Amino acid sequence: MKVLYRLKNEGYDAYLVGGCVRDLLLGREPKDFDVATNASPEQVKRAFRNCRLIGRRFRLAHVFYGQEIIEVATFRASSDEEQGLQKVDQDGRLLRDNNYGTIEEDVVRRDFTVNALYYNIKDFSIVDYVGGMDDHRAGMMRLIGDPETRYREDPVRMIRLVRFAVKLGFSINAECEKPIFQLADLLANIPAARLQDEALKLFLSGYAVETFEMLRHYGLFAHLYPAAETSLCSEEQGFPKLFIAKALVNTDKRIAEGKSIAPFFLISTFLWDAVKNQANINLAEGMSESIAFQQASSQVISQQLKSTAFPKYIGMAMRDIWGLQARFSNRSGTRAYRLLGHPKFRAAYDFLLLRAETGGAEPELASWWADFQIASEVQQKKMIASISKTSPKKRRRRRKPTVKNQQHD
Repeated sequence: MKVLYRLKNEGYDAYLVGGCVRDLLLGREPKDFDVATNASPEQVKRAFRNCRLIGRRFRLAHVFYGQEIIEVATFRASSDEEQGLQKVDQDGRLLRDNNYGTIEEDVVRRDFTVNALYYNIKDFSIVDYVGGMDDHRAGMMRLIGDPETRYREDPVRMIRLVRFAVKLGFSINAECEKPIFQLADLLANIPAARLQDEALKLFLSGYAVETFEMLRHYGLFAHLYPAAETSLCSEEQGFPKLFIAKALVNTDKRIAEGKSIAPFFLISTFLWDAVKNQANINLAEGMSESIAFQQASSQVISQQLKSTAFPKYIGMAMRDIWGLQARFSNRSGTRAYRLLGHPKFRAAYDFLLLRAETGGAEPELASWWADFQIASEVQQKKMIASISKTSPKKRRRRRKPTVKNQQHD
């Protein structure tokens, strides 16, 4: 409200716009608030000392209030390729978009009708140019303008459509739904880093299960996690689909309970089957088990980074989770203690539990580790001793006696 009223007092028009208006109308608490104005970014910056300008494709003003950021965007101009105001590639994707205009032009540049509602502080009204209120009441997701053209301008809109439809519980307009099946391949033109950001929003918003199913329905999931899609298409006895589905259910449950989510854990479940398959190929080529899994992890991650470019620390955590799975079976001597002290033990143990619940590991093994973690030191020693007694003993190879040459005088 401070931003809105200061801009108003400076003589500019200022509106709340987008998701915050949409969510307030649904009775939800918005995660953030966006402001649209006819003031240029430089004029906004002059009005606020606590302001910083960001962005190249489209300049934005961020106004800071402690940890809170209010994003202020200048009205964007309407499409006008003939005048050379916009640059697009051969697929119609928008490359540069830094042209300012009026609110009437700004509204038609937004993606969905329910995201194009403006709250006017001058008279406390909702300004609606595109039938967004009707779609809001009907629970309908609809693109502004021709769907195919809008998808070609920015293919990520197909992913955003799924995310909002699931999050809001809205249906998708048939005309907006139809082109997705033919245009999903355009996601290959999107930078992998941007797709990673979108993927996190998709699966870490509390609606991962429904999002996963809808993405697969439209053929979009294959462009985010191609190795996982290949595994899903060749699943046996419900695996790995059951494994991934359970991971998604657990993710939604943790979010509902207010618990933290580690992105690397969910991604590691998506790619686990691909890692195992590649490791088996490496084993067949004569590699040791540890080397086979190390090489498989590197190969799968390298391929995945072409689709969603996650940070290095996520890849390292995934390697640890996968690499520790084989070590859970080696519990004799001091191995169990060393594994228990590993920084990624808890994540790897949760991964083992998930495998055991979906038929990918022995339940007895998961149960043993559950007991071992809470056992006293004396009990732990007994558990390890019991394992050592039941484990098959390796036969020691007898060394052949060496024959020494004796010299006689």
